[in-house]
Amino acid sequence: MFLCAGKKYKLIESKNFDDFMKALGVGLITRKAANAVTPTVELRQDGDNFVLVTSSTFKTTEMKFKPGEEFDEERADGAKVKSVCTFEGNTLKQVQKAADGLEVTYVREFGPEEMKAVMTAKDVTCTRVYKVQ
Repeated sequence: MFLCAGKKYKLIESKNFDDFMKALGVGLITRKAANAVTPTVELRQDGDNFVLVTSSTFKTTEMKFKPGEEFDEERADGAKVKSVCTFEGNTLKQVQKAADGLEVTYVREFGPEEMKAVMTAKDVTCTRVYKVQ
């Protein structure tokens, strides 16, 4: 059982998110909407399978995965990508590859009180901190 599965984390701090979305090619309207919300993230575990649920007033996304196995994913901006997720202790690492060759890395560190997400695309890094609800 993953230690922090089932906990809900709400965004409390965000650095460089707009530039990160620009690096992904996200349009202005979507960026403005995404910057205006404070999403909640929850990681659920069901046997060997996991679901990472990100919910906000703007949009709710569910990423279903089995660690180490590649899966098809639709990013929040609608882009179709291939992802692989792996765990290292309480850290969930996700590598996303788009058809255009863009590789995006998400490192989510789950703790008892907060979850820190560090996202990198091209040469842009964004850090977002979430607090347990």
